[in-house]
Amino acid sequence: MPDAAVGAIAFVTLLTIMVGARGIRVARTPDDFMVAARQVAPALNAAAISGEYLSAASFLGIAGLVVAQGLGALWYSVGYTAGYLVLLLLVAAPLRRFGAYTIPDFAVGRLGSRGLRLTATALVLVIGWFYLLPQMKGAGITLQWVLGTPYWVGVATLGTVVSCNIAMGGMKGITFVQCFQYWLKLCAIGIPALVLLIAAGHGSSPNLTPDRAPVFTRATVVDLPQATGFTLTRATQATVTGLVDQRAYRDQAVRLCACQHVAGAGTRIGFAAGAPVPVSLAMEPSSGESWDSPLLASGTGGAHPLAATYGVIIATFFGAIGLPHILVRFYTNPDGEAARRTTLIVVLLLSSFYLFPTVLAVLTRSHAPQLYLSTDSDSIVLALPALLLPGLPGELLAALVAAGAFAAFLSTSSGLLVSVAGALSHDFLRRGVTTFRWCAIAAGAIATVAALLIDRFSLALLVGWAFAIAASSFCPLMVLGIWWPRLTRAGATAGIAIGGGSCVAAIVSTMLGAATRGWGAVLLGQPAIWTVPLAFGVMIAVSLLTQRTVPANVAQVMLRMHLPEALSRQAYRTVSQASWLGPDQRPPGP
Repeated sequence: MPDAAVGAIAFVTLLTIMVGARGIRVARTPDDFMVAARQVAPALNAAAISGEYLSAASFLGIAGLVVAQGLGALWYSVGYTAGYLVLLLLVAAPLRRFGAYTIPDFAVGRLGSRGLRLTATALVLVIGWFYLLPQMKGAGITLQWVLGTPYWVGVATLGTVVSCNIAMGGMKGITFVQCFQYWLKLCAIGIPALVLLIAAGHGSSPNLTPDRAPVFTRATVVDLPQATGFTLTRATQATVTGLVDQRAYRDQAVRLCACQHVAGAGTRIGFAAGAPVPVSLAMEPSSGESWDSPLLASGTGGAHPLAATYGVIIATFFGAIGLPHILVRFYTNPDGEAARRTTLIVVLLLSSFYLFPTVLAVLTRSHAPQLYLSTDSDSIVLALPALLLPGLPGELLAALVAAGAFAAFLSTSSGLLVSVAGALSHDFLRRGVTTFRWCAIAAGAIATVAALLIDRFSLALLVGWAFAIAASSFCPLMVLGIWWPRLTRAGATAGIAIGGGSCVAAIVSTMLGAATRGWGAVLLGQPAIWTVPLAFGVMIAVSLLTQRTVPANVAQVMLRMHLPEALSRQAYRTVSQASWLGPDQRPPGP
Protein backbone atom coordinates (compact mmCIF):
# COMPACT_ATOMS: atom_id res chain seq x y z
CA MET A 1 0.00 0.00 0.00
CA PRO A 2 1.30 3.55 -0.73
CA ASP A 3 3.01 5.95 1.62
CA ALA A 4 -0.29 7.75 2.26
CA ALA A 5 -1.56 4.81 4.31
CA VAL A 6 1.68 4.65 6.29
CA GLY A 7 1.45 8.37 7.03
CA ALA A 8 -2.20 8.12 8.07
CA ILE A 9 -1.50 5.31 10.54
CA ALA A 10 1.54 7.17 11.90
CA PHE A 11 -0.57 10.33 12.38
CA VAL A 12 -3.30 8.50 14.31
CA THR A 13 -0.75 6.72 16.50
CA LEU A 14 1.23 9.91 17.21
CA LEU A 15 -1.93 11.84 18.08
CA THR A 16 -3.00 9.09 20.46
CA ILE A 17 0.37 9.18 22.21
CA MET A 18 0.32 12.99 22.49
CA VAL A 19 -3.14 13.10 24.03
CA GLY A 20 -2.20 10.25 26.35
CA ALA A 21 0.90 12.15 27.42
CA ARG A 22 -1.33 15.12 28.26
CA GLY A 23 -2.99 12.80 30.77
CA ILE A 24 0.14 12.95 32.93
CA ARG A 25 -0.76 16.56 33.77
CA VAL A 26 -4.53 16.13 34.20
CA ALA A 27 -4.69 12.71 35.91
CA ARG A 28 -3.44 12.56 39.49
CA THR A 29 -5.94 10.78 41.72
CA PRO A 30 -7.58 7.33 41.48
CA ASP A 31 -10.80 9.14 40.46
CA ASP A 32 -8.94 10.67 37.49
CA PHE A 33 -7.40 7.40 36.38
CA MET A 34 -10.44 5.16 36.75
CA VAL A 35 -13.57 7.30 36.29
CA ALA A 36 -12.26 10.66 34.92
CA ALA A 37 -13.30 12.44 38.15
CA ARG A 38 -16.98 11.64 37.30
CA GLN A 39 -17.30 14.89 35.38
CA VAL A 40 -17.63 13.84 31.71
CA ALA A 41 -20.57 15.53 29.91
CA PRO A 42 -23.11 13.28 28.10
CA ALA A 43 -22.22 14.30 24.51
CA LEU A 44 -18.49 13.89 25.10
CA ASN A 45 -18.98 10.65 26.99
CA ALA A 46 -21.26 9.22 24.30
CA ALA A 47 -18.67 9.88 21.60
CA ALA A 48 -15.94 8.39 23.80
CA ILE A 49 -18.07 5.28 24.50
CA SER A 50 -18.78 4.90 20.78
CA GLY A 51 -15.12 5.32 19.94
CA GLU A 52 -14.23 2.72 22.53
CA TYR A 53 -17.05 0.35 21.53
CA LEU A 54 -16.49 0.35 17.75
CA SER A 55 -13.69 -2.14 17.73
CA ALA A 56 -11.82 -4.10 15.08
CA ALA A 57 -14.87 -6.36 14.76
CA SER A 58 -17.04 -3.40 13.81
CA PHE A 59 -14.61 -1.68 11.47
CA LEU A 60 -13.17 -4.70 9.63
CA GLY A 61 -14.90 -7.80 10.93
CA ILE A 62 -18.59 -7.24 10.16
CA ALA A 63 -18.13 -6.39 6.48
CA GLY A 64 -15.77 -9.36 6.06
CA LEU A 65 -18.15 -11.72 7.85
CA VAL A 66 -21.09 -10.56 5.70
CA VAL A 67 -19.03 -11.21 2.57
CA ALA A 68 -18.00 -14.64 3.82
CA GLN A 69 -21.21 -15.89 5.45
CA GLY A 70 -24.02 -13.77 4.05
CA LEU A 71 -26.46 -11.13 5.18
CA GLY A 72 -27.31 -13.10 8.32
CA ALA A 73 -24.03 -11.83 9.79
CA LEU A 74 -25.65 -8.39 10.07
CA TRP A 75 -27.21 -9.65 13.29
CA TYR A 76 -23.88 -8.78 14.88
CA SER A 77 -24.24 -5.07 14.06
CA VAL A 78 -27.94 -5.09 15.03
CA GLY A 79 -27.10 -6.70 18.36
CA TYR A 80 -24.16 -4.41 19.08
CA THR A 81 -26.48 -1.40 18.76
CA ALA A 82 -29.64 -2.85 20.32
CA GLY A 83 -27.68 -3.88 23.38
CA TYR A 84 -27.57 -0.21 24.37
CA LEU A 85 -31.36 -0.03 24.36
CA VAL A 86 -31.42 -2.85 26.90
CA LEU A 87 -28.67 -1.12 28.87
CA LEU A 88 -30.63 2.14 28.76
CA LEU A 89 -33.79 0.52 30.09
CA LEU A 90 -32.28 -1.63 32.82
CA VAL A 91 -28.87 -0.46 33.96
CA ALA A 92 -27.50 2.98 32.96
CA ALA A 93 -29.06 5.38 35.49
CA PRO A 94 -29.24 3.05 38.54
CA LEU A 95 -25.64 1.98 38.04
CA ARG A 96 -24.40 5.58 38.02
CA ARG A 97 -26.48 6.46 41.10
CA PHE A 98 -24.89 3.54 42.92
CA GLY A 99 -21.42 5.02 42.39
CA ALA A 100 -18.32 2.82 42.19
CA TYR A 101 -15.08 2.33 40.31
CA THR A 102 -15.52 -1.18 38.86
CA ILE A 103 -18.02 -4.03 38.53
CA PRO A 104 -16.43 -5.88 41.50
CA ASP A 105 -17.01 -2.67 43.48
CA PHE A 106 -20.70 -2.87 42.57
CA ALA A 107 -20.82 -6.53 43.60
CA VAL A 108 -19.31 -5.81 47.01
CA GLY A 109 -21.38 -2.69 47.65
CA ARG A 110 -24.61 -4.42 46.68
CA LEU A 111 -24.02 -7.80 48.35
CA GLY A 112 -21.13 -7.28 50.78
CA SER A 113 -18.99 -10.25 49.79
CA ARG A 114 -15.21 -10.23 49.34
CA GLY A 115 -15.32 -13.69 47.79
CA LEU A 116 -17.71 -12.36 45.16
CA ARG A 117 -15.25 -9.53 44.50
CA LEU A 118 -12.51 -12.01 43.62
CA THR A 119 -14.82 -14.04 41.38
CA ALA A 120 -15.99 -10.89 39.60
CA THR A 121 -12.42 -9.64 39.25
CA ALA A 122 -11.37 -12.89 37.59
CA LEU A 123 -14.18 -12.58 35.05
CA VAL A 124 -13.31 -8.93 34.35
CA LEU A 125 -9.82 -10.12 33.43
CA VAL A 126 -11.14 -12.96 31.25
CA ILE A 127 -13.58 -10.71 29.35
CA GLY A 128 -11.08 -7.87 29.02
CA TRP A 129 -8.29 -10.06 27.70
CA PHE A 130 -10.66 -11.97 25.42
CA TYR A 131 -11.91 -8.70 23.94
CA LEU A 132 -8.34 -7.44 23.55
CA LEU A 133 -7.36 -10.37 21.32
CA PRO A 134 -9.32 -9.27 18.20
CA GLN A 135 -7.98 -5.72 18.56
CA MET A 136 -4.44 -7.07 18.51
CA LYS A 137 -5.24 -9.31 15.55
CA GLY A 138 -6.74 -6.38 13.64
CA ALA A 139 -3.58 -4.35 14.15
CA GLY A 140 -1.50 -7.29 12.99
CA ILE A 141 -3.35 -7.78 9.70
CA THR A 142 -3.57 -4.01 9.05
CA LEU A 143 0.17 -3.45 9.28
CA GLN A 144 0.69 -6.68 7.36
CA TRP A 145 -1.46 -5.28 4.55
CA VAL A 146 -0.02 -1.77 4.64
CA LEU A 147 3.68 -2.42 5.26
CA GLY A 148 4.07 -6.09 4.43
CA THR A 149 5.42 -6.72 7.94
CA PRO A 150 4.90 -10.02 9.75
CA TYR A 151 1.65 -10.41 11.68
CA TRP A 152 3.40 -10.10 15.06
CA VAL A 153 4.75 -6.60 14.32
CA GLY A 154 1.28 -5.00 14.33
CA VAL A 155 0.30 -6.93 17.45
CA ALA A 156 3.40 -5.81 19.33
CA THR A 157 3.05 -2.19 18.14
CA LEU A 158 -0.53 -1.88 19.35
CA GLY A 159 0.24 -3.56 22.66
CA THR A 160 3.16 -1.23 23.35
CA VAL A 161 1.41 2.02 22.37
CA VAL A 162 -1.81 1.34 24.26
CA SER A 163 -0.13 0.02 27.40
CA CYS A 164 2.09 3.08 27.68
CA ASN A 165 -0.80 5.42 26.89
CA ILE A 166 -2.99 4.02 29.66
CA ALA A 167 -0.10 4.01 32.11
CA MET A 168 0.37 7.74 31.47
CA GLY A 169 -3.16 9.13 31.66
CA GLY A 170 -5.77 6.55 32.64
CA MET A 171 -9.45 7.22 31.91
CA LYS A 172 -9.11 11.00 32.01
CA GLY A 173 -6.26 10.90 29.53
CA ILE A 174 -8.06 8.76 26.93
CA THR A 175 -11.56 10.31 27.00
CA PHE A 176 -10.79 13.05 24.49
CA VAL A 177 -8.79 10.80 22.19
CA GLN A 178 -11.60 8.23 22.12
CA CYS A 179 -14.07 10.97 21.24
CA PHE A 180 -11.86 12.08 18.37
CA GLN A 181 -11.37 8.49 17.25
CA TYR A 182 -15.12 7.90 16.94
CA TRP A 183 -15.48 10.72 14.43
CA LEU A 184 -12.35 9.57 12.63
CA LYS A 185 -13.73 6.04 12.34
CA LEU A 186 -17.10 7.30 11.11
CA CYS A 187 -15.39 9.32 8.37
CA ALA A 188 -12.92 6.53 7.59
CA ILE A 189 -15.69 4.04 6.85
CA GLY A 190 -18.46 6.40 5.70
CA ILE A 191 -16.57 8.45 3.10
CA PRO A 192 -15.07 5.40 1.31
CA ALA A 193 -18.43 3.63 1.35
CA LEU A 194 -20.25 6.58 -0.24
CA VAL A 195 -17.50 7.34 -2.77
CA LEU A 196 -17.21 3.70 -3.84
CA LEU A 197 -20.98 3.41 -4.09
CA ILE A 198 -21.05 6.39 -6.46
CA ALA A 199 -18.11 5.02 -8.46
CA ALA A 200 -19.70 1.58 -8.80
CA GLY A 201 -22.93 3.01 -10.22
CA HIS A 202 -26.49 1.89 -9.73
CA GLY A 203 -26.78 -0.97 -12.19
CA SER A 204 -27.95 -4.41 -11.13
CA SER A 205 -25.45 -7.19 -10.47
CA PRO A 206 -25.93 -10.93 -11.01
CA ASN A 207 -24.02 -11.55 -7.81
CA LEU A 208 -26.90 -10.13 -5.77
CA THR A 209 -29.42 -12.54 -7.29
CA PRO A 210 -30.84 -14.79 -4.54
CA ASP A 211 -29.51 -18.36 -4.34
CA ARG A 212 -26.76 -17.81 -6.87
CA ALA A 213 -23.03 -18.29 -6.41
CA PRO A 214 -20.89 -15.25 -7.35
CA VAL A 215 -19.44 -14.86 -10.87
CA PHE A 216 -16.96 -12.44 -12.41
CA THR A 217 -18.85 -9.57 -14.04
CA ARG A 218 -15.85 -8.76 -16.25
CA ALA A 219 -12.56 -10.38 -17.25
CA THR A 220 -10.39 -10.38 -14.13
CA VAL A 221 -6.81 -11.33 -13.28
CA VAL A 222 -6.28 -12.38 -9.66
CA ASP A 223 -2.82 -12.21 -8.02
CA LEU A 224 -2.24 -14.56 -5.10
CA PRO A 225 0.66 -13.30 -2.95
CA GLN A 226 0.60 -16.44 -0.78
CA ALA A 227 -0.34 -20.09 -1.18
CA THR A 228 -4.14 -20.38 -1.22
CA GLY A 229 -6.55 -23.28 -1.23
CA PHE A 230 -9.80 -22.60 -3.05
CA THR A 231 -12.89 -24.34 -4.40
CA LEU A 232 -15.06 -23.85 -7.51
CA THR A 233 -18.80 -24.46 -7.79
CA ARG A 234 -18.49 -25.46 -11.49
CA ALA A 235 -15.72 -26.14 -13.97
CA THR A 236 -14.22 -23.21 -15.85
CA GLN A 237 -11.37 -22.17 -18.14
CA ALA A 238 -8.62 -19.97 -16.70
CA THR A 239 -5.25 -18.59 -17.77
CA VAL A 240 -2.60 -19.51 -15.21
CA THR A 241 0.92 -18.26 -14.58
CA GLY A 242 2.45 -19.99 -11.62
CA LEU A 243 1.74 -23.13 -9.62
CA VAL A 244 -1.70 -24.78 -9.40
CA ASP A 245 -2.19 -28.23 -7.89
CA GLN A 246 1.61 -28.70 -7.87
CA ARG A 247 1.88 -28.14 -11.63
CA ALA A 248 3.73 -25.14 -13.08
CA TYR A 249 2.15 -23.05 -15.87
CA ARG A 250 3.34 -20.06 -17.86
CA ASP A 251 0.46 -18.05 -19.29
CA GLN A 252 -1.39 -21.26 -20.21
CA ALA A 253 -5.07 -22.02 -20.58
CA VAL A 254 -6.14 -24.51 -17.92
CA ARG A 255 -9.49 -26.14 -17.24
CA LEU A 256 -10.20 -26.07 -13.52
CA CYS A 257 -12.72 -28.65 -12.36
CA ALA A 258 -15.48 -28.12 -9.78
CA CYS A 259 -13.39 -29.26 -6.82
CA GLN A 260 -10.71 -28.03 -4.44
CA HIS A 261 -7.44 -26.61 -5.78
CA VAL A 262 -4.23 -25.21 -4.29
CA ALA A 263 -2.41 -22.27 -5.88
CA GLY A 264 1.18 -21.48 -4.97
CA ALA A 265 2.46 -18.13 -3.74
CA GLY A 266 2.85 -15.54 -6.53
CA THR A 267 0.42 -17.29 -8.90
CA ARG A 268 -1.70 -15.23 -11.34
CA ILE A 269 -5.03 -16.62 -12.59
CA GLY A 270 -7.11 -14.93 -15.27
CA PHE A 271 -10.87 -15.52 -15.47
CA ALA A 272 -13.31 -14.56 -18.23
CA ALA A 273 -16.53 -12.63 -17.61
CA GLY A 274 -19.22 -14.97 -16.33
CA ALA A 275 -16.74 -17.47 -14.87
CA PRO A 276 -17.53 -18.76 -11.35
CA VAL A 277 -15.63 -17.03 -8.58
CA PRO A 278 -13.15 -19.30 -6.76
CA VAL A 279 -13.68 -19.14 -3.02
CA SER A 280 -10.86 -19.46 -0.51
CA LEU A 281 -11.24 -22.43 1.81
CA ALA A 282 -11.04 -19.90 4.66
CA MET A 283 -14.41 -18.49 3.46
CA GLU A 284 -16.03 -21.69 2.23
CA PRO A 285 -19.53 -21.00 3.66
CA SER A 286 -19.91 -18.09 1.19
CA SER A 287 -19.91 -20.45 -1.79
CA GLY A 288 -23.27 -21.94 -0.84
CA GLU A 289 -26.71 -20.75 -1.84
CA SER A 290 -27.57 -19.06 1.44
CA TRP A 291 -25.75 -15.73 1.16
CA ASP A 292 -29.03 -13.81 1.10
CA SER A 293 -30.49 -15.72 4.07
CA PRO A 294 -31.42 -13.67 7.16
CA LEU A 295 -30.01 -16.44 9.35
CA LEU A 296 -26.41 -16.90 10.45
CA ALA A 297 -24.30 -19.87 9.41
CA SER A 298 -22.59 -21.92 12.10
CA GLY A 299 -19.66 -24.29 11.95
CA THR A 300 -18.26 -25.81 8.80
CA GLY A 301 -21.57 -27.19 7.58
CA GLY A 302 -23.74 -24.22 8.54
CA ALA A 303 -26.02 -26.48 10.58
CA HIS A 304 -29.03 -25.21 12.57
CA PRO A 305 -28.81 -21.58 11.43
CA LEU A 306 -31.86 -20.48 13.46
CA ALA A 307 -30.29 -21.64 16.73
CA ALA A 308 -26.96 -20.03 15.77
CA THR A 309 -28.75 -16.76 15.01
CA TYR A 310 -30.51 -16.74 18.36
CA GLY A 311 -27.17 -17.43 20.02
CA VAL A 312 -25.70 -14.28 18.46
CA ILE A 313 -28.81 -12.21 19.28
CA ILE A 314 -28.77 -13.23 22.95
CA ALA A 315 -25.01 -12.67 23.26
CA THR A 316 -24.99 -9.22 21.65
CA PHE A 317 -28.27 -7.92 23.08
CA PHE A 318 -27.33 -8.78 26.65
CA GLY A 319 -23.55 -8.71 26.39
CA ALA A 320 -23.34 -4.91 26.45
CA ILE A 321 -24.82 -4.97 29.96
CA GLY A 322 -21.90 -7.04 31.17
CA LEU A 323 -18.91 -5.50 29.39
CA PRO A 324 -16.63 -4.07 32.11
CA HIS A 325 -14.99 -1.43 29.91
CA ILE A 326 -18.41 -0.09 28.86
CA LEU A 327 -20.05 -0.13 32.29
CA VAL A 328 -17.16 1.76 33.87
CA ARG A 329 -17.85 4.58 31.41
CA PHE A 330 -21.20 5.26 33.08
CA TYR A 331 -19.41 5.93 36.36
CA THR A 332 -17.76 8.89 34.62
CA ASN A 333 -21.08 10.74 34.22
CA PRO A 334 -22.00 13.36 36.83
CA ASP A 335 -25.33 11.65 37.71
CA GLY A 336 -27.90 9.06 36.63
CA GLU A 337 -29.81 11.42 34.34
CA ALA A 338 -26.60 12.23 32.47
CA ALA A 339 -25.92 8.48 32.14
CA ARG A 340 -29.34 8.00 30.53
CA ARG A 341 -28.78 10.86 28.07
CA THR A 342 -25.36 9.45 27.27
CA THR A 343 -26.89 6.09 26.34
CA LEU A 344 -29.46 7.66 24.03
CA ILE A 345 -26.74 9.52 22.14
CA VAL A 346 -24.66 6.34 21.92
CA VAL A 347 -27.53 4.52 20.17
CA LEU A 348 -27.71 7.32 17.58
CA LEU A 349 -23.94 7.34 16.99
CA LEU A 350 -23.69 3.55 16.65
CA SER A 351 -26.68 3.38 14.29
CA SER A 352 -25.00 5.91 12.02
CA PHE A 353 -21.77 3.93 11.90
CA TYR A 354 -23.27 0.49 11.24
CA LEU A 355 -24.92 1.61 8.02
CA PHE A 356 -21.61 1.52 6.21
CA PRO A 357 -20.15 -1.99 6.75
CA THR A 358 -23.23 -3.34 4.96
CA VAL A 359 -22.58 -1.06 1.99
CA LEU A 360 -18.95 -2.21 1.75
CA ALA A 361 -19.95 -5.89 1.98
CA VAL A 362 -22.54 -5.58 -0.80
CA LEU A 363 -20.05 -3.68 -3.00
CA THR A 364 -17.52 -6.47 -2.51
CA ARG A 365 -20.02 -9.18 -3.42
CA SER A 366 -21.29 -7.35 -6.50
CA HIS A 367 -18.20 -5.61 -7.93
CA ALA A 368 -15.07 -7.17 -6.40
CA PRO A 369 -15.81 -10.90 -6.07
CA GLN A 370 -12.11 -11.72 -6.49
CA LEU A 371 -11.78 -10.87 -2.80
CA TYR A 372 -13.41 -14.22 -2.09
CA LEU A 373 -9.92 -15.58 -2.68
CA SER A 374 -8.66 -13.71 0.40
CA THR A 375 -7.27 -16.01 3.06
CA ASP A 376 -8.59 -13.67 5.77
CA SER A 377 -12.02 -12.06 5.43
CA ASP A 378 -10.99 -9.28 7.83
CA SER A 379 -8.65 -7.79 5.18
CA ILE A 380 -11.44 -7.23 2.63
CA VAL A 381 -12.29 -3.68 3.74
CA LEU A 382 -8.63 -2.68 3.40
CA ALA A 383 -8.36 -4.08 -0.14
CA LEU A 384 -11.67 -2.89 -1.59
CA PRO A 385 -10.92 0.82 -2.36
CA ALA A 386 -7.92 0.10 -4.60
CA LEU A 387 -9.90 -2.50 -6.58
CA LEU A 388 -12.99 -0.39 -7.24
CA LEU A 389 -11.22 2.93 -7.72
CA PRO A 390 -7.71 2.40 -9.19
CA GLY A 391 -5.14 5.16 -9.04
CA LEU A 392 -4.61 8.01 -6.61
CA PRO A 393 -8.27 8.30 -5.43
CA GLY A 394 -8.31 4.64 -4.46
CA GLU A 395 -4.96 5.00 -2.68
CA LEU A 396 -6.22 7.95 -0.64
CA LEU A 397 -9.40 6.10 0.32
CA ALA A 398 -7.33 3.06 1.29
CA ALA A 399 -5.15 5.30 3.48
CA LEU A 400 -8.26 6.71 5.19
CA VAL A 401 -9.59 3.19 5.82
CA ALA A 402 -6.24 2.09 7.26
CA ALA A 403 -6.17 5.11 9.60
CA GLY A 404 -9.72 4.39 10.78
CA ALA A 405 -8.90 0.74 11.34
CA PHE A 406 -5.90 1.59 13.50
CA ALA A 407 -7.97 4.15 15.42
CA ALA A 408 -10.48 1.37 16.12
CA PHE A 409 -7.79 -0.85 17.60
CA LEU A 410 -6.29 1.95 19.67
CA SER A 411 -9.54 3.29 21.17
CA THR A 412 -11.09 -0.06 22.08
CA SER A 413 -7.83 -1.45 23.44
CA SER A 414 -7.45 1.67 25.60
CA GLY A 415 -10.83 1.21 27.25
CA LEU A 416 -10.25 -2.50 27.77
CA LEU A 417 -6.87 -1.95 29.37
CA VAL A 418 -8.36 0.64 31.75
CA SER A 419 -10.92 -1.91 32.97
CA VAL A 420 -8.38 -4.74 33.24
CA ALA A 421 -5.74 -2.58 34.97
CA GLY A 422 -8.40 -1.15 37.29
CA ALA A 423 -9.60 -4.63 38.24
CA LEU A 424 -6.05 -5.79 38.94
CA SER A 425 -4.89 -2.73 40.89
CA HIS A 426 -8.11 -1.73 42.69
CA ASP A 427 -9.98 -5.01 43.21
CA PHE A 428 -7.19 -7.58 43.43
CA LEU A 429 -4.05 -5.81 44.70
CA ARG A 430 -5.95 -2.97 46.47
CA ARG A 431 -3.24 -0.42 45.57
CA GLY A 432 -3.08 3.09 44.07
CA VAL A 433 -2.01 4.96 40.96
CA THR A 434 1.50 3.54 40.62
CA THR A 435 0.18 -0.02 40.76
CA PHE A 436 -2.47 0.89 38.16
CA ARG A 437 0.29 1.95 35.77
CA TRP A 438 2.25 -1.27 36.20
CA CYS A 439 -0.91 -3.36 35.88
CA ALA A 440 -1.71 -1.63 32.57
CA ILE A 441 1.70 -2.56 31.20
CA ALA A 442 1.45 -6.16 32.44
CA ALA A 443 -2.08 -6.63 31.08
CA GLY A 444 -1.04 -5.30 27.68
CA ALA A 445 1.94 -7.65 27.55
CA ILE A 446 -0.24 -10.70 28.34
CA ALA A 447 -2.78 -9.75 25.65
CA THR A 448 0.00 -9.21 23.10
CA VAL A 449 1.44 -12.69 23.65
CA ALA A 450 -2.00 -14.35 23.52
CA ALA A 451 -2.95 -12.53 20.30
CA LEU A 452 -0.14 -14.26 18.43
CA LEU A 453 -2.06 -17.55 18.77
CA ILE A 454 -5.53 -16.59 17.46
CA ASP A 455 -4.95 -15.29 13.92
CA ARG A 456 -7.17 -18.00 12.34
CA PHE A 457 -10.43 -16.74 13.94
CA SER A 458 -12.45 -13.86 12.47
CA LEU A 459 -12.64 -10.56 14.36
CA ALA A 460 -16.44 -10.55 14.61
CA LEU A 461 -16.45 -14.11 15.95
CA LEU A 462 -13.87 -13.31 18.64
CA VAL A 463 -15.74 -10.22 19.80
CA GLY A 464 -19.02 -12.15 19.72
CA TRP A 465 -17.46 -14.65 22.12
CA ALA A 466 -16.43 -11.85 24.49
CA PHE A 467 -20.04 -10.63 24.43
CA ALA A 468 -21.27 -14.17 25.16
CA ILE A 469 -19.04 -14.41 28.26
CA ALA A 470 -20.24 -11.00 29.50
CA ALA A 471 -23.89 -11.91 28.86
CA SER A 472 -23.47 -15.19 30.75
CA SER A 473 -21.87 -13.69 33.84
CA PHE A 474 -22.18 -9.97 34.57
CA CYS A 475 -25.48 -9.38 32.78
CA PRO A 476 -27.48 -11.47 35.32
CA LEU A 477 -25.52 -9.87 38.17
CA MET A 478 -26.30 -6.33 36.99
CA VAL A 479 -29.96 -6.93 36.13
CA LEU A 480 -30.85 -8.89 39.27
CA GLY A 481 -28.58 -6.80 41.47
CA ILE A 482 -30.35 -3.61 40.37
CA TRP A 483 -33.96 -4.85 40.15
CA TRP A 484 -34.34 -7.88 42.49
CA PRO A 485 -33.84 -7.18 46.22
CA ARG A 486 -33.82 -10.92 47.09
CA LEU A 487 -30.49 -11.58 45.35
CA THR A 488 -27.89 -13.05 47.73
CA ARG A 489 -24.12 -13.25 47.60
CA ALA A 490 -24.24 -17.05 47.24
CA GLY A 491 -26.67 -16.80 44.33
CA ALA A 492 -24.62 -14.12 42.58
CA THR A 493 -21.36 -16.04 43.01
CA ALA A 494 -22.86 -19.31 41.77
CA GLY A 495 -24.54 -17.63 38.80
CA ILE A 496 -21.52 -15.80 37.43
CA ALA A 497 -19.17 -18.73 38.13
CA ILE A 498 -21.36 -21.38 36.49
CA GLY A 499 -22.69 -19.20 33.65
CA GLY A 500 -19.39 -17.53 32.82
CA GLY A 501 -17.37 -20.70 33.39
CA SER A 502 -19.61 -22.77 31.12
CA CYS A 503 -19.39 -20.15 28.39
CA VAL A 504 -15.59 -19.97 28.59
CA ALA A 505 -15.33 -23.77 28.50
CA ALA A 506 -17.57 -23.96 25.41
CA ILE A 507 -15.55 -21.29 23.58
CA VAL A 508 -12.20 -22.86 24.42
CA SER A 509 -13.55 -26.21 23.17
CA THR A 510 -14.51 -24.55 19.89
CA MET A 511 -11.09 -22.94 19.54
CA LEU A 512 -9.50 -26.36 20.03
CA GLY A 513 -11.71 -27.85 17.29
CA ALA A 514 -13.96 -29.95 19.54
CA ALA A 515 -17.01 -29.64 17.25
CA THR A 516 -17.37 -28.23 13.74
CA ARG A 517 -20.70 -29.71 12.61
CA GLY A 518 -24.25 -30.24 13.81
CA TRP A 519 -25.55 -29.26 17.23
CA GLY A 520 -22.05 -29.40 18.70
CA ALA A 521 -20.92 -26.54 16.47
CA VAL A 522 -23.94 -24.44 17.49
CA LEU A 523 -23.98 -25.12 21.22
CA LEU A 524 -20.23 -24.69 21.62
CA GLY A 525 -19.66 -22.01 18.97
CA GLN A 526 -22.64 -19.83 20.05
CA PRO A 527 -22.97 -20.80 23.73
CA ALA A 528 -25.02 -17.79 24.86
CA ILE A 529 -28.19 -19.56 23.74
CA TRP A 530 -27.92 -21.83 26.79
CA THR A 531 -25.36 -20.26 29.13
CA VAL A 532 -27.32 -16.99 29.63
CA PRO A 533 -30.54 -18.77 30.76
CA LEU A 534 -28.36 -21.09 32.86
CA ALA A 535 -26.72 -18.14 34.65
CA PHE A 536 -30.05 -16.43 35.39
CA GLY A 537 -31.60 -19.71 36.56
CA VAL A 538 -28.72 -20.63 38.87
CA MET A 539 -28.55 -17.11 40.32
CA ILE A 540 -32.27 -17.04 41.10
CA ALA A 541 -32.48 -20.62 42.40
CA VAL A 542 -29.50 -20.36 44.76
CA SER A 543 -30.68 -16.96 46.01
CA LEU A 544 -34.11 -18.38 46.88
CA LEU A 545 -32.40 -21.16 48.82
CA THR A 546 -30.19 -18.73 50.77
CA GLN A 547 -32.63 -15.94 51.69
CA ARG A 548 -31.22 -15.73 55.21
CA THR A 549 -28.11 -14.05 53.78
CA VAL A 550 -29.91 -11.17 52.05
CA PRO A 551 -27.95 -8.01 53.05
CA ALA A 552 -29.58 -6.07 55.88
CA ASN A 553 -29.17 -2.74 54.05
CA VAL A 554 -30.78 -3.89 50.81
CA ALA A 555 -33.69 -1.43 51.09
CA GLN A 556 -31.37 1.56 51.40
CA VAL A 557 -29.18 0.38 48.51
CA MET A 558 -32.19 -0.20 46.23
CA LEU A 559 -33.56 3.24 47.13
CA ARG A 560 -30.22 4.88 46.31
CA MET A 561 -30.15 3.26 42.85
CA HIS A 562 -33.75 3.98 41.88
CA LEU A 563 -34.53 7.32 43.50
CA PRO A 564 -34.05 10.11 40.90
CA GLU A 565 -31.40 12.67 41.78
CA ALA A 566 -33.81 15.62 41.88
CA LEU A 567 -36.12 13.83 44.33
CA SER A 568 -33.18 12.62 46.37
CA ARG A 569 -31.78 16.15 46.71
CA GLN A 570 -35.21 17.49 47.63
CA ALA A 571 -35.66 14.85 50.32
CA TYR A 572 -32.18 15.61 51.67
CA ARG A 573 -32.97 19.35 51.90
CA THR A 574 -36.27 18.64 53.64
CA VAL A 575 -34.62 16.42 56.23
CA SER A 576 -31.81 18.94 56.74
CA GLN A 577 -34.23 21.83 57.26
CA ALA A 578 -36.39 19.76 59.62
CA SER A 579 -33.39 18.96 61.77
CA TRP A 580 -32.94 22.68 62.55
CA LEU A 581 -36.61 23.30 63.51
CA GLY A 582 -38.17 22.87 66.92
CA PRO A 583 -40.74 20.14 67.61
CA ASP A 584 -43.65 22.52 67.01
CA GLN A 585 -42.19 23.98 63.81
CA ARG A 586 -41.43 20.81 61.88
CA PRO A 587 -43.67 19.97 58.90
CA PRO A 588 -46.39 17.38 59.51
CA GLY A 589 -46.07 13.82 58.29
CA PRO A 590 -43.66 10.97 58.91
